Amino acid sequence: MTVMLATFMEVLDTSVANVALPHIAGDLSAGVDESTWVLTSYLVSNAIVLPLTGWLSSLFGRKRFYMACVGIFTISSFLCGMAPSLGLLVIFRILQGAGGGALQPVSQAILVESFPKEKQGMAMAVYGMGVVVAPIIGPTLGGWITDNYSWRWIFFINIPIGVLSVLLTTFLIFDPTYLVRKSLRGLRIDYIGLGLLTLGLGFLQVVLDKGEREDWFGSNFIIGCSVVAAVGLVGTLIWELTREDPVVDFRMLKDRNFALATFTMFMLGFVLYGSTVLLPLLLQTLLGYTAMLSGLVLSPGGIFTLLALPLVGRLTQKVEARWLVAVGLAITGFSLMHMSGFSLDVDFWTAVRAWTYSRIGMAFLFIPINVMAFYFIPKEKMNNATGIINLARNIGGSVGIANVTTLLSRRAQIHQEVLVAHLTPFDAPYRASIQGAGQMLMTQGSSSALAHAQAQGIMYGNLVRQANMLAYVDAFWLLGVTFLAMIPFMFFMKSAKPHGSASLAAH
Repeated sequence: MTVMLATFMEVLDTSVANVALPHIAGDLSAGVDESTWVLTSYLVSNAIVLPLTGWLSSLFGRKRFYMACVGIFTISSFLCGMAPSLGLLVIFRILQGAGGGALQPVSQAILVESFPKEKQGMAMAVYGMGVVVAPIIGPTLGGWITDNYSWRWIFFINIPIGVLSVLLTTFLIFDPTYLVRKSLRGLRIDYIGLGLLTLGLGFLQVVLDKGEREDWFGSNFIIGCSVVAAVGLVGTLIWELTREDPVVDFRMLKDRNFALATFTMFMLGFVLYGSTVLLPLLLQTLLGYTAMLSGLVLSPGGIFTLLALPLVGRLTQKVEARWLVAVGLAITGFSLMHMSGFSLDVDFWTAVRAWTYSRIGMAFLFIPINVMAFYFIPKEKMNNATGIINLARNIGGSVGIANVTTLLSRRAQIHQEVLVAHLTPFDAPYRASIQGAGQMLMTQGSSSALAHAQAQGIMYGNLVRQANMLAYVDAFWLLGVTFLAMIPFMFFMKSAKPHGSASLAAH
């Protein structure tokens, strides 16, 4: 519960800020495009800190580093709430992201070390419940606070949680002996590795966040950022593999289970964040749902995920984690394939059921992926491992969001080009529809010429909606197929037997 508090605070803050962007832009006299840097700046600094978690934990001691991160996050939250301009808000969000980036991987490292292998799944389940609750209540809470008070309070609510987290960590969390550094004397800091990693991840995040808005490689800005990101990331990989004491230990990826689990976590982020963007957009832009009603469609899925997590935690004690992951991939993949059958006539409860099934499948992924990732990892490398795997999920999420937004835009254009071929005077159904709509409009008082023009406008509006709907269908289909294609990878994992029954017998 202690380590869950800080992660809950960090995940909550990420989701509550999204709904407040128009209010922030209006209050600070900025454009909506400029206000998105409030999100981007946080994600960039967050991504840079994630892989450095293991190195920083060994540098300062994990408990001190963890408490410092909670302190930085809490203080910067206060500064964000007090920011008088957009520029200062972005600076404070960078600080907040730097503090928040390490909270999840350090929390997981503490959990893995604090519990024996047979109880790690259940510990991850309790921890996961907090991580799941935060995004469920985040948008609703953020909207309510922003509407009834001020956007500044979405940052101020972090302060009591942060203070409580620091107090509990002081009394309840302790470093293992191998992480307690007696002195910093003689320690060499890899400035080149740090610089290359910062360049690579920072510019990669900018490319993913701004790519669709800037027309990807049709923009010199995106091309330049992509080149810098590629040089930084490739340079980091080459440089770190030649160091005796690397900032990020990529040699850990030689372990087959850890490498496959990291890739699976990347794809989990890709599909999880991509699908979470898709459904609310579909409901609100094409089906006319309000923000609250679309939230009601999504909420049962989060609740069922919450209920399923303890069950999955217990199953990890009896069933190999890789087979639980295969079940989760199958359930979520087939649910998303089912959602690719949606149309403009889909009803509320059909959407709720399909989404709920997909979220139940997600419950079978988060815990078992972590269990199989850390099964063969030595405890002294746990901090580094959790940093790498959380980075994989975050980058997967950014790639997933960028992918679905681009796919929606491009596929809608393609479907519109195909459908518009039928809107000609030579198409009998089109002529009949125009005549029927025109006659209806004439009975409402429109002249013959005006009714004909209005009927054409109605038909074109329907065509655009259908083209957009088909684009959503393509996106759901792609996400579903992606997860189903991941299932064969589970057969390449090394067998990691659950410890539950063996441990009980030994005692």
